[in-house]
Amino acid sequence: MYVTKFKINSLSFIAYSDPKGIFSLFINTTPKTPKNFIELAPDDEKFFGLQKQLEDYLKGKKKVFKIKHHTEGTPFQVKVWQALKEIPYGTTVSYKALAQHIGNELAVRAVGGANKLNPLPLIVPCHRVIQADGSLGGYACGVKVKKMLLDLEHAQPGTF
Repeated sequence: MYVTKFKINSLSFIAYSDPKGIFSLFINTTPKTPKNFIELAPDDEKFFGLQKQLEDYLKGKKKVFKIKHHTEGTPFQVKVWQALKEIPYGTTVSYKALAQHIGNELAVRAVGGANKLNPLPLIVPCHRVIQADGSLGGYACGVKVKKMLLDLEHAQPGTF
């Protein structure tokens, strides 16, 4: 198990990986790293080009991440996280629309909870989910970061 830390502009990143890929990414948060993790440079091959892809995304040069990654969660969480990957760059959808998309329109709050626990923000783009009234709602990395990302993408309301 590996960990790396780096900054891009005003954002600080901590990423965790294993042989299956990146499995956790923190933005502007400092989690406690377990003792058995080996700290490596961000450009180490065990991070599959993550730093470069994030740099390109934040410069507006990359719209889709092509990086080896995996997530673990409940079947519901995994279903939500898979659906998040279907939201196009530059598009926002509501929590309600996301719940409808996964076939459970009554699960709006549960969809919000799954978004909050998304272990791979940006790679699994939960920042593209907003309130039905157009307000941003919450974001585990902070609402200021969410607004910055949506502004970067020139995000507009859309659908799946």
